[in-house]
Amino acid sequence: MSYTIQSGDTFWAIAQKFGISVDALQAANPGVNPTTLQVGQTINLPGGGNNNGGGPSPPQGGDGKIVGAEGGSNGGGDFIPYAGPASAYPDPSQWASYSALWAQNSRLMKYNSSDAEVEMIHRAIETVSASSSVDVRAILVIIVQESGGNVRVGSTNNGVHNPGIMQSHNGVSFNPADPEGSILQMVRDGTEGTRDGDGLKQLLARYGNYYEAFRGYNSGSVNKNDLNDPVGATGNYVQKAANRLMGHSWAGM
Repeated sequence: MSYTIQSGDTFWAIAQKFGISVDALQAANPGVNPTTLQVGQTINLPGGGNNNGGGPSPPQGGDGKIVGAEGGSNGGGDFIPYAGPASAYPDPSQWASYSALWAQNSRLMKYNSSDAEVEMIHRAIETVSASSSVDVRAILVIIVQESGGNVRVGSTNNGVHNPGIMQSHNGVSFNPADPEGSILQMVRDGTEGTRDGDGLKQLLARYGNYYEAFRGYNSGSVNKNDLNDPVGATGNYVQKAANRLMGHSWAGM
């Protein structure tokens, strides 16, 4: 199937319209530069595209619902030194509401990212939650843990290349020529995984709870009896994530 470029189109917008991934669209058009699309240009759509003419289709892989968008507390309170196994950490039913967490953390993001870029992060989090069925609050918190929401954050490389706002496993970095598309892909890479490594979705399926999934995301392995065991990575990673999810505040957060 082919598609004719219209005014304002980007690979991200086209992928959303047809219910396909940006990666699949790029793979179907190896000779096309997504940053120089021209009105009237014809591109290929990969198999499985859904030309329903009715606007964006829910991304593939989930039920289209933004998990964790409703309910939750108002948050607040001081840092609590959670420790031990996952059962010693707050149940997700106790987490602060998504609206409260977004208000708290979006302010932090704006130290390094523009208002427009922060809003792109907002949209990307909700899109990927709907496609992956990962709680939108968990995605938000891991973005803040990994990069503070700084879209231009550098990559780390301790044997594994970790780029982007979620420091994913060999995923993509920010592309200033396609800010919305690259921000969406960075969130997809961290949440849904890459060809080279798992994201939150796979880790949640493996471990059965968010806290062990967080430890696995940070360390690659998990001491289930002590989630503050760094296993070669950051000792208080899960502890801080839990406090963020509760809407707690502390110096240097």
